[in-house]
Amino acid sequence: MEKKIVNKDDFLFPRGRYYGQVKPENLVFNANLQEFAQRVSYICNLETGGKVPPGAAYEQIKDLWKQLKRSKKELGIGEDPFQDDQGEAKG
Repeated sequence: MEKKIVNKDDFLFPRGRYYGQVKPENLVFNANLQEFAQRVSYICNLETGGKVPPGAAYEQIKDLWKQLKRSKKELGIGEDPFQDDQGEAKG
């Protein structure tokens, strides 16, 4: 039986498949969103286990949220509400 070598990062930070409109900015934002969710999960688990004080957990999550918002803005996600999924103008 052949052993498959598992990358530590793939194990700790698994990535879900992307099913949305395939554009580079969407793929990058999706990766950022998955990383945000994974890190928030770790912070919550550490706080629940008593390893991180609630105030510190809150501040860490707040900082992660700011990073995600900055990423969304820099990538231009959702900036043109007058385009449909195929990039054509509506109306």
